[in-house]
Amino acid sequence: MKKILLLLIVTSVWKTHAQTDLRLYDIIDSISAERIGQDVATLANFGTRHTLSDTISKTRGIGAARRWIKAEFDKISSECGNCLEVFYQKDLVKAGDENRRITKDVWVVNVVAIKRGTKHPNRFIIMSGDIDSRVSDPNDFTSDSPGANDNASGMAGTIEAARVLSKYNFESSIIFVGLSGEEQGLFGGKGLAAYAKKEGWDIVGILNNDMIGNIKGVDGVISNRDFRIFSEPVPPTETEQQRRLRRFYGGEVDGISRQLARYIYKTTKTYMPEMNPMLIYRLDRFGRGGHHRPFNDAGFAGVRIMEAHENYTQQHQDIRVEDGIAYGDVLEHVNFDYAKKLTAVNAISLASIAWAPPAPTEVKIGGIVRPSAALRWQKAEGAKGYKVYWRDTTSPTWDNFIYVGDFSGKTLDGIVIDNYFFGVASVGPDGHESPVVFPSGVFRN
Repeated sequence: MKKILLLLIVTSVWKTHAQTDLRLYDIIDSISAERIGQDVATLANFGTRHTLSDTISKTRGIGAARRWIKAEFDKISSECGNCLEVFYQKDLVKAGDENRRITKDVWVVNVVAIKRGTKHPNRFIIMSGDIDSRVSDPNDFTSDSPGANDNASGMAGTIEAARVLSKYNFESSIIFVGLSGEEQGLFGGKGLAAYAKKEGWDIVGILNNDMIGNIKGVDGVISNRDFRIFSEPVPPTETEQQRRLRRFYGGEVDGISRQLARYIYKTTKTYMPEMNPMLIYRLDRFGRGGHHRPFNDAGFAGVRIMEAHENYTQQHQDIRVEDGIAYGDVLEHVNFDYAKKLTAVNAISLASIAWAPPAPTEVKIGGIVRPSAALRWQKAEGAKGYKVYWRDTTSPTWDNFIYVGDFSGKTLDGIVIDNYFFGVASVGPDGHESPVVFPSGVFRN
């Protein structure tokens, strides 16, 4: 009897501290490079998917593309017992001086598929790809613009992730979405972020996939393992008081988007150690933008996942040969095996978050002029315990942790608050964790 009791205790502790979930390896193995390749080809073969292109044709233009994407989501849903809520979300964008890339009034239409959570149906983690494409002139909506890598690759990855994750049930909801209007001014993201605010969605974050299929950079570097995770340091919606507090308590690189990026990094290193996720401390590429930004602007966490080595001759280019260089974003430049890997990175990150309990709230820290650091928090529904993390102030990742049971605080004796940054994550019964929460306040202990 004692042996059985001991086994149960050990098993319970193992589950609580589990670093791996075998289901995530199955998810990785289920992602198909062949299906991704077929979907990229289908999207590229619509000729152009420019936001202002044809919406009537069945074979050409953004209208045909978005109807095909919706049909794919509908098919996936029918195969899992109608487990997805599939719909269009749209906004009318008017031409005008403020919208120089919108030369005529246009409906910007997103295609949304929701896998509703069983326990937290109004809590969402989002994966997105862009539907639209463009050539050299951003207002040219008639020329061929296959957009094979930018961004049929991200859209195909989002569809493939939906196929695989639809076979599982999650506590929180997952959204798979094709966003339109990216090249004209991030209009699809703006529309969906506003819709989320209106509907009162509790968004954990968005994983924006924009170009996940190229392995050969314009600088000659070739790698099918490197990829970048872009994230802004702190939310643009922070208050002046929050900004002032950061001067004294730190947190310049610890906003909610940065914590989401670290979560993806950790999940990748755990389940796909052959990959090299690069944490880029920047909202996006230098002077450029992506569809996670409108969500950041609305106060939500959001990151951009993309290839590490870009080839600019294949982005936003008229299809042509010039000085011996072939320009254009065509199918032959997309590496489907690499797109499969980055799709898997997304899928396991989505699943891990959706299986985890919500993050703790009201995380506060104390320990000024004391030989210890103390943290307090409000418990999260469904959490079986918590992890208190800390790291050197110069480290990009959470390197140390201690597991805490079902408590709302922990004092770290011998850990001086001045020398580290700290955070807290909820832990579920299967070991899945929420993103780390950086302290938002200080208490005197």
